[in-house]
Amino acid sequence: MGKLTWRVRALAGTVVLGSALTACGGGSGGDGGGGAQLTISANAVAGGKNTEEAEWIEEWVIPAFEEAQAAEGVEVDVSFESSGVDDEQYKTRLALDLQAGSGPDVMTLDGIWVGEFAQAGYIEPLPAATQEWDGWAQIPEAVQQLATYDGERYGIPWGTDGRVLFYNKTLFEEAGLPSDWQPTSWDDVLAAAEALGGLGPLDDIVPLQLNAGTAMGEATTMQGLLPLLAGTGEEIHDGEAWTGASDGLVQALELYEDVYGGGLGDPVLQQETQGRDRSFAQFAEGRVGILVEGDYFWRSVLNPEGGTAPMADRDEAVGWARIPAVRPGAGVGGQDFVSMSGGSVRVVDPASDNAELAYELLEFMNSAEAITAAVGDSARITARDDVNAEVLAGDPLLTYIADEVLPITTFRPPLAEYPQVSVLLQEATAAVAAGDSSPREAADAYAEGLAEVTGRGD
Repeated sequence: MGKLTWRVRALAGTVVLGSALTACGGGSGGDGGGGAQLTISANAVAGGKNTEEAEWIEEWVIPAFEEAQAAEGVEVDVSFESSGVDDEQYKTRLALDLQAGSGPDVMTLDGIWVGEFAQAGYIEPLPAATQEWDGWAQIPEAVQQLATYDGERYGIPWGTDGRVLFYNKTLFEEAGLPSDWQPTSWDDVLAAAEALGGLGPLDDIVPLQLNAGTAMGEATTMQGLLPLLAGTGEEIHDGEAWTGASDGLVQALELYEDVYGGGLGDPVLQQETQGRDRSFAQFAEGRVGILVEGDYFWRSVLNPEGGTAPMADRDEAVGWARIPAVRPGAGVGGQDFVSMSGGSVRVVDPASDNAELAYELLEFMNSAEAITAAVGDSARITARDDVNAEVLAGDPLLTYIADEVLPITTFRPPLAEYPQVSVLLQEATAAVAAGDSSPREAADAYAEGLAEVTGRGD
């Protein structure tokens, strides 16, 4: 079966699963008796899921764009199709609408869906005018990967994140470690964890929390295995094929063995349903020395004001550092440090009756003025350097990620098979963390599963 046919059928399967859902409605409508009509869709609803995005679209984007177009002599009526469902349900709805030719003109996708929608023919590479949009100069090339498939930009990224090593400065001081710690190799990380291990047993102090196993789901892949793989110079998909039982994968799994087989991490915690949340609480209580996470951990978990595991002394006690490659220069692209990022992308339905105007709306929604309005009073990392310089000025961690991490980050492959591949990676880390398999055995089992899922091995 050809690559394109396989993936189109994979997405069609998603559509069938959601066939009982009601389609969102015709967003690519033509002239409604007045001016041109455009529809925006996002998995956001005022007062519910992603309420800030919904309110921004309804209260800022639509009136501002209509007014700007009116000033140019163009009458346009923009509407918003809100949604507040599970992400997979939202994805299925969009696929149904686009398949039926009634999709919205501008829509928000999770970046990981871009390749799947592109291969199904639902979205197309950006036209020349949008490829030359002046906003690209403000989006780091690494972040542009979020909206790129097979070397082509299909949309504009608007929000992203980054992963770092968080550490407890108080515990570091007790262990004789520097408060401005920045490891330059995996050996440096292990050495720090060993020093922290001298402070007490695992029941009291967990030196290093590196997500493992299936209970933590995608957090294991994004905060664990994939950054380590990038640190060996490899990615899980090289643009042509999936990475199988490679030397880099074995090396990453060997680090899991060092951590969990060496008593530097809690293997039982990785198997618990609420293990990730427990690790957050333990860090907030000063019981975890080093933890690999994204900026979400800082702004939404440890936040002294409204965090899920608030840490009163967060700003003084928490440090952060870039994730090192296995050794200097060994990371992806010869980098010394690595990270992984996720995020959302806005795209246009190429079948829109008003596609040219829809692309203007897309650029407008991703302008500096629009993104600044979207952030509002809450500091969040955006895809734009100019906006980040303004809205993150008061937050040192988010500024650090925007300045130091986004330029070196990498993204998950936007392919239909990825969710299944991710589970296979989680299973490999689980086997090693529990001591049930050696790194090589776990890598080989992963490769066998990969061949079943994709038809390709290493």
